[in-house]
Amino acid sequence: MAKHGKNYLAAKAKIDSERLYSPLEALNLAKETSATKFDSTVEVHIRTTLDPRQADQQVRDVVVLPHGLGKTVRVLVFAQGEGATAARDAGADMVADDDDSLKALEGGALDYDVAIATPDMMGKVGRLGRVLGPRGLMPNPKAGTVVSPDDLGRAIDEAKAGRVEFRLDKTANMHVSIGKVSFEADKLFGNFSALMDAVRKAKPAGAKGIFIKRITIATSMGPGIKVEPNEALALEVSG
Repeated sequence: MAKHGKNYLAAKAKIDSERLYSPLEALNLAKETSATKFDSTVEVHIRTTLDPRQADQQVRDVVVLPHGLGKTVRVLVFAQGEGATAARDAGADMVADDDDSLKALEGGALDYDVAIATPDMMGKVGRLGRVLGPRGLMPNPKAGTVVSPDDLGRAIDEAKAGRVEFRLDKTANMHVSIGKVSFEADKLFGNFSALMDAVRKAKPAGAKGIFIKRITIATSMGPGIKVEPNEALALEVSG
């Protein structure tokens, strides 16, 4: 078992491991107990009762966080012709629109947070699956990252504004960043509310009853803080 440092142990001592905190209490406590020298990311970890092996129990969707993520989001776009022009005009950090640019991505460092593609480029993008897939950058219609040329501007704007994807992993969990410790608590709460509202609405057809078993909030390298699931799921989008 890994040993934790004194800062982590001091932070953990402030948290009642048996208590289910209200969302706002948990977020304030996360800010208070963050012990890193850098501006830590605030993360939400959701344990579900779903079976990831069942097609009708999958969760994959997106949410635009009203207060962003507190970082510069770099966007890669696969488009050609008018779509490529629209992507550049909308502020894409890179536009791959020909064979040379696609080939350059095969062996290059992909320093991007989001990849978006138009449908007509997906045949070529598919050949980059071994590069994009492990980095979570493969465009997908369910994640809203395969869009028509007319929608590229909106998709890029949303990505840069704080659009995040949440999806069920193989262990029936979801892990989502909602901002930085430096955010004011009410902004973190607004982002958390938007996420939980989206998660509730994304309940899959095969889910029976309440499908959220446990919710934990934590900062980078910080201890987890348990949140009352029913209270969290009752939240609606807050600006």
